[in-house]
Amino acid sequence: MEWISFVQVAGATMISALLVVGLYGLGVRLQAVAEDQNRNRTLQRAGSWLCFGLCGVLVLFGIILIIPALHSIVGL
Repeated sequence: MEWISFVQVAGATMISALLVVGLYGLGVRLQAVAEDQNRNRTLQRAGSWLCFGLCGVLVLFGIILIIPALHSIVGL
């Protein structure tokens, strides 16, 4: 077993998971703050939807990396 490769994959997985969960949590928090306060609701909602969009992009990128048939479509 190649332990260096295993550690690299485990590290990338943990970083990706923390990034997706952190962005989603930030999006939920911005959405909740936008509903509570009356100031800058548009900016906070735009920030929350940006966080949700980045989560979706990261998940789609992970799916593209996992499924070999999609490599030729994207050009990897």
